[in-house]
Amino acid sequence: MGYILQVIIDALSLGSLYALAALGIGLLFGVLRLINFAHGDFITLGAYALIVPAYGPNAIRFIADFPAPLLIICTILVIVAIALISEFLIFRPLRYATAATLMVGSFALSFVIQNLIIMIYSGRPKSLNLWSELTEIKFLVGDVEIALLPILIVAVTLILLLLLVLFLKRTPWGVQMRAAAEDFKMARMLGVRANFVISLAFVLSAALAAVVSLLFEAQTGILMFRMGTPLMVFAFIATVIGGMGSLVGSVVGGMTVGIVSSVLQAGLPAEVRGYRDVFVFGLVILILLVRPQGLVLSRAARERV
Repeated sequence: MGYILQVIIDALSLGSLYALAALGIGLLFGVLRLINFAHGDFITLGAYALIVPAYGPNAIRFIADFPAPLLIICTILVIVAIALISEFLIFRPLRYATAATLMVGSFALSFVIQNLIIMIYSGRPKSLNLWSELTEIKFLVGDVEIALLPILIVAVTLILLLLLVLFLKRTPWGVQMRAAAEDFKMARMLGVRANFVISLAFVLSAALAAVVSLLFEAQTGILMFRMGTPLMVFAFIATVIGGMGSLVGSVVGGMTVGIVSSVLQAGLPAEVRGYRDVFVFGLVILILLVRPQGLVLSRAARERV
């Protein structure tokens, strides 16, 4: 029972990270119909914001010893600023372009960010001891020790989901975002400011990316210039199988992918465990064959049906 509990907590923890990353993608897709493939690089930048490049004997100065609240706020502000600059310089001029053009623009932004990281920090992996006490504090359940960090990841995800739901349903800004996601053209005719709503979507998406980067970095302790790419890939898959345009679907898809990955990692024989992702993607194909519209339909899609 202790081992099963450990697998469940690990599955929920991984699923929570995928859900938060998928939410960041889903927010932009809902408003702008943009699949931002640079979202994973925003996650990477959130981790690299924890260190300051320096010259001399110590090539890197770590700032992870700052008080946690200050560190979290600064990281979120940095990624939000970068996202707003990207929106203003790249995605706003391409706003009325085709979906393929927007996607190519996000790919280009992704490569630019990765190469800038290499130019400033070099491409070598680095270790970063961020909140190591979260992995050292353990709870004894039966004969299994469970670290605090996975529990914290699940708790943070639930809190952020609750805050996001309250924001979208109880604030004028959230109502405008929901209206734009349902019918952007009609929302503009009714007085919704396009630039404001899209910028707000970028702000929320970037804030989620910053939180994911902090949680992921605390979990892994390694900095790499492509560390956010695998998260982006699985988050995009989660968004697709959850239902494009549905925020609930993004969460459901993220939890599904994370839980399946963790269960397969624990249950597969050792000789085939390295091929875990093959089974995950096979399950994704089966889901899309049975339900190509995704597990959860958006309100607009339900009305069309």
